[in-house]
Amino acid sequence: MDLNSASTVVLQVLTQATSQDTAVLKPAEEQLKQWETQPGFYSVLLNIFTNHSLDVNVRWLAVLYFKNGIDRYWRRVAPHALSEEEKSTLRAGLITNFNEPVNQIATQISVLIAKVARVDCPRQWPELIPTLVESVKVQDDLQQHRALLTFYHVTKTLASKRLAADRKLFYDLTSSIYSFACSLWNHHTDTFLQQICTGDEAAAANSLERTLLSLKVLRKLTVHGFVEPHWNAEVMGFLHAVFERLKQFLECSRSIRAESICRDRLEKTIILFTKVLLDFLDQHPCSFTALIQRSLEFSVSYVFTEAGEGVVFEQFIVQCMNLIKMIVKNYAYKPSKNIEDSSPETLEAHKIKTAFFTYPTLMEICRRLVTHYFLLTKEELTMWEEDPESFTVEETGGDSWKYSLRPCTEVLFIDIFHEYNQTLTPVLLEMVHSLQGSTNVENTNAILIKDAVYNAVGLAAYELFDSVDFDQWFKNQLLAELQVSHDRYKPIRRRVIWLIGQWISVKFKSDLRPVLYEAIRNLLQDRDLVVRIETATTLKLTVDDFEFRTDQFLPYLESMFTLLFQLLQEVTQCDTKMHVLHVLSCVIERVNMQIRPYVGCLVQYLPLLWKQSEEHNMLRCAILTTLIHLVQGLGADSKNLYPFLLPVIQLSTDVSQPPHVYLLEDGLELWLVTLENSPCLTPELLRIFQNMSALLELSSENLKNCFKIINAYLFLSSSEFLQMYAADLCRSFCELLKDITIEGQVQVLKVVENVLKVNPVLGPQMFQPLLPSVFRGIIEGERYPVVMSTYLGIMGRVLLQNARFFSLLLSQMACELGQELDQILGNMIEIWVDRMDNITQPERRKLSALALLSLLPSLNSVVQDKFCGIINISVEGLNDVMTEDSETGTYKDCMLMSHFEEPKATEDEEPPTEQDKRKKILALKDPVHAVSLQQFVYEKLKAQQELLGEQGFHALMETVDTEIVAQLQEFLQGF
Repeated sequence: MDLNSASTVVLQVLTQATSQDTAVLKPAEEQLKQWETQPGFYSVLLNIFTNHSLDVNVRWLAVLYFKNGIDRYWRRVAPHALSEEEKSTLRAGLITNFNEPVNQIATQISVLIAKVARVDCPRQWPELIPTLVESVKVQDDLQQHRALLTFYHVTKTLASKRLAADRKLFYDLTSSIYSFACSLWNHHTDTFLQQICTGDEAAAANSLERTLLSLKVLRKLTVHGFVEPHWNAEVMGFLHAVFERLKQFLECSRSIRAESICRDRLEKTIILFTKVLLDFLDQHPCSFTALIQRSLEFSVSYVFTEAGEGVVFEQFIVQCMNLIKMIVKNYAYKPSKNIEDSSPETLEAHKIKTAFFTYPTLMEICRRLVTHYFLLTKEELTMWEEDPESFTVEETGGDSWKYSLRPCTEVLFIDIFHEYNQTLTPVLLEMVHSLQGSTNVENTNAILIKDAVYNAVGLAAYELFDSVDFDQWFKNQLLAELQVSHDRYKPIRRRVIWLIGQWISVKFKSDLRPVLYEAIRNLLQDRDLVVRIETATTLKLTVDDFEFRTDQFLPYLESMFTLLFQLLQEVTQCDTKMHVLHVLSCVIERVNMQIRPYVGCLVQYLPLLWKQSEEHNMLRCAILTTLIHLVQGLGADSKNLYPFLLPVIQLSTDVSQPPHVYLLEDGLELWLVTLENSPCLTPELLRIFQNMSALLELSSENLKNCFKIINAYLFLSSSEFLQMYAADLCRSFCELLKDITIEGQVQVLKVVENVLKVNPVLGPQMFQPLLPSVFRGIIEGERYPVVMSTYLGIMGRVLLQNARFFSLLLSQMACELGQELDQILGNMIEIWVDRMDNITQPERRKLSALALLSLLPSLNSVVQDKFCGIINISVEGLNDVMTEDSETGTYKDCMLMSHFEEPKATEDEEPPTEQDKRKKILALKDPVHAVSLQQFVYEKLKAQQELLGEQGFHALMETVDTEIVAQLQEFLQGF
């Protein structure tokens, strides 16, 4: 691409690509895409985005195309890679000057220079760092800032490389520029502080921006540029200086107005200082040992004493608390049980921590955390009144301890209490004892203090196990507090029911459960929505608990379920509805069939909620979970839900529908439990299986559930199902077996085995394309035992239950392999006998014995030649399945099932599903459970004897080991 002639054309197309008119935009994008691989294209782009007279939008687009081109075509091995000549020209052009006037474009240019540096620096681009170093020294403000911005992005990118050779290069780079980076940072920091003192805010803002950028550079160099940074005096000097600078900046914040342009940038810089310390502690805990004392003194001083009043802000407090937490929890600072096994650095760190965390210090931290930081703020109380659902969501936020003050304070409390529980337990208990009895509803501060102390007792529940008699406390005080109905007492009602939820799995007598259920039922009728939502949470924890007993809960089930359903209808936010649905699901799951009389209202409401939640896939996931438990609870009656249930399954498992990304896993689980509990196969239920082919093609982690669903259809109605879907299923299986793990192969083959089990007549014909590979796997001696076991299970079914098809298959294999039919049969029997130990399941072992015995009686010389092996397998099978009746001394086959018995469940077990019943009925028809192996052996041997005559049979038995014959005779006594 000729630069002079092409620049005008490319500029014109870039201009069109910024158009809002799609008719203009689309062709321009297509043209740019075609040019991406043209030599010279990126040189043209460089000329365009460095020409400050052109339209900003066009230049912005040129930068983006250049940046994307680096990702795709800069590396030598990339298809259509840029030539070395062009790359050399581009590298030179990128650092010719740093004078981009537009901030956003300057940032993008810095990022793309860093991307090139990641590949080329320092080997192909040795001049980059020296150029940047010189450029940040210039007096021109714009050029200095842009060079410093680029310096930061380059350092950040090079620091992120992880290969050993790249790390070594970064260590070398750091050692060469660290002194300069420190002096640069000190210079800009001093300049900023001087300008703040003189009141020149505009100049101070510019200097502060440079301070921030140079500190970002130093952060990357300090954290990632040294193997053992504690041996470098300059590094440790910088880190100690961080504390002094932090104090200076915090004092500065007193004199800077909240609305000042400096204020936001100043707070960002203060946070960056703390990030330097946190990152260094995370990456170099041993090197940080020298900073532990100072870090703790600094953080505790500003967060837990008056020193921080008027200067600290929320994010800074969070960072200081994280610093304390990381020091307290750090495994590098905890000596081994055997002191001799601990490093000197660990012992030194532990010594510093122990000296710092004295009883007065710990007591003050604990008291301040509880009585200051745990208190509900005015903003939180206002949110409680004005937006109660948002309040509950904020309170139960996820993994937010690093970023939000309340979760951060709670996590710090838990960690310190765990580490120093012997010291802090008496402190917390004294706070609890000072709050005995109910609190005056007019005294808001006292109520908030009690809320905070109860919060601490809940958070420290496991640590307080031996120190608090929670049952007595519940009976003597907490229960009474739950009954104080005054509106101002609602923080205590909410906190007490939360507190019980924290202790329920720690220490709570089973005998007290009914009293608690009574209290929960009353609180689910509380006037305050937050109290009701918290009560629902505690109910979930209670029914989820190991000691939950259904009989204690049943008297309260109807009223609680009704109240929970009313709460579900009342709440409006997606998160809250999900939460209440999870509680309902949990209740349904625990009481199972007992829920049937009470679910009518929920069943009617869920279709409406599903429709309303069309844009909220996570809420739909919660509905799917609820439906899963509902179907399990309703059993066969779940058929009444099909008008709603089946379209939900259809949508959730249709991979052509976008929501499947969120809904598929739960949708498959719902599909499976629906089949397991279905009393019969409906046309609609059969039609949903159309989704399965695409699911099998995905070959995802959901395959196991897909196979379970296929098996469920087989158990439900094999004939209808196979007539409609056998051909598609067989094709899918053939494709799957080409590229699947060993475990996946076994899962596929088990489905085929089930097909033959439930439909021995049609099954082999329908899955005929799969059987030759199974046969071939046997005679070639498949090396994986688990696969061979499944092969033999499949072939055993064919041989035993469809001898005619087995003969056809044998003929087909003889033709394919160009061998005699008898030779192949002989090979198969020999390998079967030889690999019998691969079969570990008793059912398959008995099946093998029955299948090989089914070859008798026979005059075939091959069968007679393998007679000894067949008898060996038969006797092994007899040893597996025969048990001796202690009263009569006779043997009986323990796998025989003579009649159908309704499967029964004990109190601890789930009741049998419709599928469990179907499996029992199918088992009655299965030769493994319907035919006595003992009787079968006797009849086959008798028939062989009649066929050969006494003398011929005797000669045949002579080939069997005498010990095997003796065992056989013992098993056949009485015949």
